Amino acid sequence: MNLYLRFFDFSHSNSGPNINLDPVSLFELNAGLVSALYEFARSIDKKIEKLEFKPSKKGALNKTNYKGDVLITTQTEPYLLHKSVREKIKLIYNSVISPKIPLDSALEILQNEEDKILDILTDSEARNRIKKHKKEINQLANDFLTEMNSYGLHGICITCFDLSPITVFGKKYSLNDVEAILRKIGIIPEISPLEWIYRQSYISDEQIWVYVIKSGVGPTIHGLFEPYFYLLFADPQSYLGEFPGKLAAKFNQILG
Repeated sequence: MNLYLRFFDFSHSNSGPNINLDPVSLFELNAGLVSALYEFARSIDKKIEKLEFKPSKKGALNKTNYKGDVLITTQTEPYLLHKSVREKIKLIYNSVISPKIPLDSALEILQNEEDKILDILTDSEARNRIKKHKKEINQLANDFLTEMNSYGLHGICITCFDLSPITVFGKKYSLNDVEAILRKIGIIPEISPLEWIYRQSYISDEQIWVYVIKSGVGPTIHGLFEPYFYLLFADPQSYLGEFPGKLAAKFNQILG
C-alpha cells in the first residue's frame, strides 16, 4: 500500500522569494533538493513513487505571518484531499505548535495537546455527530438502498471533509473495501456544496462508479468548517438522475 508523504512549510517570511540564479545553478539547486528528499525517504525506509512541485506564481507573497521556521511532515492515504489535510495541519500549527516557538528539544507535547492533535487528525467531532444520529441515518440509508437497488446502487458512505471514510451502508462493501476503492479513484476536483461528480474505480478487478457529493454541512472546529462528503457506489453506466441531490438533502437535515 502506497502512502503519501506530505510537507507543510510554516516558515517566517516578510516578502516573496528573491532568487536570481542562472539556469545551471537553478538546476543544481533543484537536483540537490530532490536528492535530499530521496535520501530522507531512504533513511526512514520509505520509497518515493512520485514528487510533485507547484511553481510559485510571480509576485506571490506569503501573507501569513508565521512566528518561526517550522516544517511539518505527515504520512497519509494518497486519496485524501490535500487542501483539507493542509487545513488540519494549519489548525494543529496554530493551536499547538505556534505557542511553543522557538522550538527546543526539551519541549514536550502535553497529554491534552496530544489529545487535541489526535482529535483534529481523526475528525472526532465529525464522527461523534454521526454516532449521535446513527439510528436515523441507518434507517434513511437502508431505505435509499432498497429504493435504488434496481438502478444499480449498492452502497453509501459518509466521509470526513478530507475524504476519510467514517461509515458505510449496505452489505456489499466494507470500510476496507471503501478505502481500496478510493485508492483507485484518481483526482477529485473542487466540488461546490450540494453538487456531485462521478468517477470510475475498481474493487477486486470489478469496475464500479463512485458518485462524490459535497454535503455543505458539518462541524466547525476552531473556525475551520469541515463538511461531510457522501459517496454512492453503483454499477457502471448506472443512471441515478437527481437522486444524489435528494440523498444529500435528506442526510443534511439530520447532520446539519
